[in-house]
Amino acid sequence: MTQIEGVTLASRSDWTVLRPLLFESIGQTLEMVLVTMIVGGILGLVLGVVLYGTRPGNLFENAVVYRILDVIVNIIRPIPFIIFLAAMQPLTIKVIGTSIGTAAAIFPMIIMCTMATSRLVEQNLVPVDSGVIEAARAMGASKFTIVRTVLIPEALAPLILAYAFLFIGVFDMSAMAGYIGGGGLGNFAIAYGYQKFDQTVTWTAVIIMIVLVQVVQGVANAIAKHLLKR
Repeated sequence: MTQIEGVTLASRSDWTVLRPLLFESIGQTLEMVLVTMIVGGILGLVLGVVLYGTRPGNLFENAVVYRILDVIVNIIRPIPFIIFLAAMQPLTIKVIGTSIGTAAAIFPMIIMCTMATSRLVEQNLVPVDSGVIEAARAMGASKFTIVRTVLIPEALAPLILAYAFLFIGVFDMSAMAGYIGGGGLGNFAIAYGYQKFDQTVTWTAVIIMIVLVQVVQGVANAIAKHLLKR
């Protein structure tokens, strides 16, 4: 142990103790991120399509529905996630049964992810060539068929890149989940690195996060590039 200005610093990390905690933290992070991305991603895709479709002049034009959904998304999306966690606590307790733990962190993460995804989906559907949609309508395709076979496929490449960008945001949210006992790499870095003045632990968690993000971004870039070539 090293003494510096009254603060005791760990001279070396005890990885016999930390290793299982690190693996557990990685598992918790992956659970939070994957569940949030799957559930929030699907709900956000649906909400984004509705937002796009109900815009003036679009397939399901409905100014009232669009305005209501637009206001809801604009209210929730800018809230810092750490504040959103606290604000959602009463609802989280009613739905999950507790406000502490991984499941309690996933619930508000899904809500925030849904709002963020819906806006990304809407923004990536807007540039789709209206002529392609009109051609499909002229051929007698139903509105839902147009969404499934024309709208989504036309915007698929940018949507994949948008979801990769969203993955990073969800990863950031999972790091904050430690404040409510959600665990994960963020909590591991703070509890066993920052608070114990152990930079090795902190940077181990940081490097793992960077690698995971780079892998996801690389895969998304490759898929989007392949789709654009087609």
